[in-house]
Amino acid sequence: MTTTSTHHATPVADAYEPVPLLEDKVIVLSGVGPGLGRSLGEEAARMGADLVLVSRTERRLEKMAEIVRSHGRRALVVPTDITDEDSRAELVERALAEFGRVDCLINNAFGIPPMDPISTVPLEALRAANETNVFAPLRLSALFADALAASHGSIIMLNSCVVFSSQPEYAGYKLSKGALEHLASSLATELGPRGIRVNSVAPSYIYEDVNKGYFDWLASEAGVTHDVVYAEKAAPTDLKRLASPEEVARAALFLASDLASAVTGQMLTVDCGEFHD
Repeated sequence: MTTTSTHHATPVADAYEPVPLLEDKVIVLSGVGPGLGRSLGEEAARMGADLVLVSRTERRLEKMAEIVRSHGRRALVVPTDITDEDSRAELVERALAEFGRVDCLINNAFGIPPMDPISTVPLEALRAANETNVFAPLRLSALFADALAASHGSIIMLNSCVVFSSQPEYAGYKLSKGALEHLASSLATELGPRGIRVNSVAPSYIYEDVNKGYFDWLASEAGVTHDVVYAEKAAPTDLKRLASPEEVARAALFLASDLASAVTGQMLTVDCGEFHD
């Protein structure tokens, strides 16, 4: 009853052809995992960027580097614990030693605390999530600020439409993503005079492997098909579908491009029209 459907793509997304919006820009990408992290790296390379790839797992980074290089771009692999200050400082040094400049920092790494009512979640679990979701982006932004000022570059925070939710099980995650939204706004004001733009991107459900597996589980629990669960999740959207990781990545990377040179302090929702005024 849970067979994953593969026919939820959109002809518009399938017809997309990359243009060199990021030609020769250097992008630091933290959080190179499956789904969105992988798509951010590949789509940036397809747009002409070189990548500094950041996560704890070197094997995963090397796989991503192969993809970047397959598009004719350079990739620097830097295994990093982004919750550790010495590791963060070393990342900055290695990025600048390799490329001599940084044009964009994308803070994509995240941790999710237990999906329980927030009053029942252990404080240590909330602290751990905030270390990754809030304090690491803050410190990385501060440490890369001089390089970004030199290039008139930008910072992109990957947020979530969870900030619009009040469901009890999402509250711990919303706590850190809400703080990240305010952090981005504050940094936009603080770093703006130095020519650095700071923006956020908030996807809702992204139709990628993790959520596909989650939909399979929901389907098995409810005794329905994967497509039924997909339709339920897509129903609140204007487009009646969910965004792919490639679509979210492309919207995010617009904010790294010169097309967005006057855009700062904003949070762009990429949710097929689920949340808007």
